[in-house]
Amino acid sequence: MKKLIYVVFIITGIAACEMIELPESKISKEPIFNSENGLKLYTNSFYEVFPYMPTLHTNSYYIAENSVIKYFTENGYSAEESSGWNWGTLRNINYFIENNNSESVPLDVRNNYQGIARFFRAYFYYGMMQRFGDLPWIDHPLDVADELLYAGRDPRTMIAEKIKEDLDFAIANITVKKDNTCSTITSSVAAAFKARVCLWEGTFRKYQTSYGLQSSANEWLQEAVTAAEYVMNSGYSIYTGDGPEHSYRKLFISAVPVSNEVLYAVTFDSEQGIVHAGNRRYTSVTFGSSPAPTRSFVNTYLTLDGTPFTDIAGYETKSFTEECQNRDYRLAQTIRTPGFTRISGGQTVRTAPNYAYAITGYHLCKFTLDDVQYDNVDVCDNNAIVFRYAEVLLNYAEAKAELGTLTDADWSNTIGVLRARAGITGGLDTKPTVVDPYFQARFFPGITNPEILEIRRERAIELSFEGFSWPDICRWKVGELVTKVWDGIYIPELDVPYDMDSNGTDDVCFTKNLNPPVIPGVFNLYVGELLASGATNNVQLDEDTHSIVFMKDQIRTWHDKLYFYPIPANDLVKNPNLGQNPGWD
Repeated sequence: MKKLIYVVFIITGIAACEMIELPESKISKEPIFNSENGLKLYTNSFYEVFPYMPTLHTNSYYIAENSVIKYFTENGYSAEESSGWNWGTLRNINYFIENNNSESVPLDVRNNYQGIARFFRAYFYYGMMQRFGDLPWIDHPLDVADELLYAGRDPRTMIAEKIKEDLDFAIANITVKKDNTCSTITSSVAAAFKARVCLWEGTFRKYQTSYGLQSSANEWLQEAVTAAEYVMNSGYSIYTGDGPEHSYRKLFISAVPVSNEVLYAVTFDSEQGIVHAGNRRYTSVTFGSSPAPTRSFVNTYLTLDGTPFTDIAGYETKSFTEECQNRDYRLAQTIRTPGFTRISGGQTVRTAPNYAYAITGYHLCKFTLDDVQYDNVDVCDNNAIVFRYAEVLLNYAEAKAELGTLTDADWSNTIGVLRARAGITGGLDTKPTVVDPYFQARFFPGITNPEILEIRRERAIELSFEGFSWPDICRWKVGELVTKVWDGIYIPELDVPYDMDSNGTDDVCFTKNLNPPVIPGVFNLYVGELLASGATNNVQLDEDTHSIVFMKDQIRTWHDKLYFYPIPANDLVKNPNLGQNPGWD
């Protein structure tokens, strides 16, 4: 379960703005650092940085949201609104690293927990580096007279090297390689994280050419390959135990992590009241931003024979029930498709998308428990995955493709394995040689390598809604994707009821009539331009008069300064030496 901490440590956080620290308590540190149990209890406090429920995304190129994203609105975001310049977590970690030196504890034991601490320091700095770029490197707890309190920022390249150093130490010194409870940082978790970091850094250097770091990109990509290989030799595999129709989603709705694929997950326990609001996030119109995939993204799911859906004549005008047939089984395990069932009152019932929630017509189900009793209360106990083997395989394949060393065997052992789990039968053993023109034109027109394109397709599908899309946008330098229309399902006719779950009864009727006739059991979804109040309707039709577009009039703009957030204005006032990120002055 999510780790419970019973020890009050002598550490206090850094003030978020200027890194001024409160005085240390006079409580002795010896009981903590003089025993293995003390070291274990202390490092347990670091785990609180992980998510408190299954996460999804922050900004994406394939997800619509029921909100105005100010960050992508012209002049809609500034340093005065920026946040995240918080350093208390780092002080807690650095205090441990500095004081974990008692000879009362064997060196290998100390180094094990030192490795865990340095993993978390790397985890902290990686998140901060992705958000802000250049950062001050701080490797010890600061006192009130430390000159680093008002120092400037070190180059992002130095921060990346320091992150790698910490992870190398963690891999070499953490004694447990694989934990079947998936609740402890192991050397394999550290290696998986290193593969993530090095792939990000290598591709950032390759595609963000304005920094002039292209010559060192391959060094980082090779580090990603090596780190991934460490995990690939640690006894993990892709879970297939529930068959292609269920195995993928089982990973996310299981209370107990599926340990042959999951490396680390936050777990919950309803009996102890350690629960989350995951179902409410994905079913309630009043909770969260109703995230939903765009139709452009749904179009990228392959057919079961491994060919692109968009190669089918007339794919553009296929209805929801038609487009869901004969597709990669992950589609039906990510959104509600015809045949999707839930449990209500102990009975299994077919369930259509909830069109009050499904803003593009697609309703996410990847993380939701099936019983409706979990929807309106915060009692979910399914695990929240932080690291899993599928990502490691994707990172390995992408790094090798970027290096130009991907072989057919590599493809078969990575992308082929993931697609086979999803029920796909074709193209599993040989890497692709032909570009999919739809996928290239819609998402990555600057990429001509079919291997890289297909790996990006697979990455988006396999890791959908797991929080990777914004980091991918930044490292691939494809920010313009966030400005694309949020397109939704195709509606053959208005004012005609449709059976969307194929259970023999109608579920929804799309209409421009503000006062449509009431049909029992049918949800009338208004798709006219204006509401009765005269306000703009969020759900309208595109120029083709058949396809849903969400927030049609919302204009999202892109500027390259958005790849890094601005340093918050309050922090700059207190420490002008930090300097502001380019474009945010």
